[in-house]
Amino acid sequence: MTQSLHLHGKRGVDLLHDPLLNKGTAFTDAERDALGLRGLVPPYVNTQEQQLMRVYESYKRKADDLEKYIYLVSLQERNEALFYRLILEHLEEMMPIIYTPTVGLACQRYGHIFRRPRGLYITRKDKGRIRAILQNWPHDDVRVIVITDGERILGLGDLGANGMGIPVGKLSLYTACAGVPPAQCLPVMLDVGTNNQSLLDDPLYIGTPQPRLRGPEFDALVEEFVTSVQEMFPKACIQFEDFGNSNAFRLLHEYRHRVCTFNDDIQGTAGVTLSGLLSSERITGHALADERVLFLGAGEAGIGIGDLIVSAMMSAGVAEDVARRNCWFVDSKGLVVRSRTDLAEHKLRFAHDHAPAATLLEAIEIVKPTALIGVSGMPQTFTEDVVRAMGRLNARPVIFALSNPTSKAECTAEQAYTWTDGRAVFASGSPFAPVTLNGTTHVPGQGNNSYIFPGVGLGVLASEASRVTDEMFYVAAKTLSSMVTDGDVALGRVYPDLNRIREVSAAIAVAVAEVAFARGLTRLARPQDLATLVQATVYHPQYRDYV
Repeated sequence: MTQSLHLHGKRGVDLLHDPLLNKGTAFTDAERDALGLRGLVPPYVNTQEQQLMRVYESYKRKADDLEKYIYLVSLQERNEALFYRLILEHLEEMMPIIYTPTVGLACQRYGHIFRRPRGLYITRKDKGRIRAILQNWPHDDVRVIVITDGERILGLGDLGANGMGIPVGKLSLYTACAGVPPAQCLPVMLDVGTNNQSLLDDPLYIGTPQPRLRGPEFDALVEEFVTSVQEMFPKACIQFEDFGNSNAFRLLHEYRHRVCTFNDDIQGTAGVTLSGLLSSERITGHALADERVLFLGAGEAGIGIGDLIVSAMMSAGVAEDVARRNCWFVDSKGLVVRSRTDLAEHKLRFAHDHAPAATLLEAIEIVKPTALIGVSGMPQTFTEDVVRAMGRLNARPVIFALSNPTSKAECTAEQAYTWTDGRAVFASGSPFAPVTLNGTTHVPGQGNNSYIFPGVGLGVLASEASRVTDEMFYVAAKTLSSMVTDGDVALGRVYPDLNRIREVSAAIAVAVAEVAFARGLTRLARPQDLATLVQATVYHPQYRDYV
């Protein structure tokens, strides 16, 4: 098959307006003649490298991060190969722009910076016709779908349809970090309204200006969506993203054994956090089985992490009740204990028999944790007293302030290192710069889900797995931890260098595919070399020859 067959008959302006096919000034003279492009682009034929110089120069001239975000999204909308090539060339610089923390600000302003629609929007009015909406999508081999209802965007809360920036950003990371082909990615906004009054009052809000849909009608809409996806895109994996706690656990429980699906806030966050804990063993000297973990926040992320830690401890020979006893939670009402009568169902399995404690500091003195994990969405809750207490109890306290975006982090890297005299093993959800203290430079790890979910998705795609299991996230966490070098550890970093992300994602994909084949979760015959299978699916943002 020649490359030209992939053009689907597009020529001229139609070709220039298709971001997956457009090469702009890089179309050759022969292509310009054959495809009706002569005169539609400037006469000088550029290489992709020359185009990279131009777009990076334009990017650097933008005044602030939001303007840089808008510029990158606009580039993606006109030339995907050039967009991804630029991201890969400057990954560490641009990931905080295309995703957290800048994507949070972009979602807050989404209706005001809106340029061009991307993905699909499904509303309560679309009941009974969701399959027809999916048919409007121009690509028929969709393999990864990220869907949100915008109720819990990062730590920013209910942003309604403005939350579409999250599926768009997540799928950009699937491609940039793991090489999932962009034509196989579909972002979806399930617009069921919003309870954010400022959005309801905003004349530029892009979503349905009605209160949120709840109950059986909401469930029926989700069911129709999932069923329609199975019919239209039978090989697709559905990632639920940034749903509120009241729906996230319930939807995961409902669909995880029926279709190929996962919830990144619950399972992806768990994987990356478990990996950080496993890596921290090389610094603290603690085995995972001996960790006592205290969480601030008992929502999707916290409970998901707790569940995966329990599974990992059980794999190391720890009894389940002992493993659960090693995980403690503090929510807005204090320590999660069995005597409380206000606990949501998802918290009950971590409610221990113990006297109540009203504050995080009290809980630290009771539990004496070796690791403190923040998933609260509440900034500056790891106060100096809290961090110093962790430092007093541990020679090398593990302190993960994972709430996103940066403005929601429980503490900064500088605070964690300063208040522990440089002894903290620190990681955060959004990036922090290195900190120099008493002549020693500490490089904080970024416990970002982008280390986990792209590789898991690639492994599911390559193996055509029918389900996504907790075991897959466990092997993803172990694989990620195994790729932390001695040099990383020497810097205090518990995650690999972000510039190795494609290498990391490929290794995770192989491990995930191994689980799919070993557990009979795919109809494919197991190939001799899984790494070759994975690499065969990877997208590289190089221009193709069309003639």
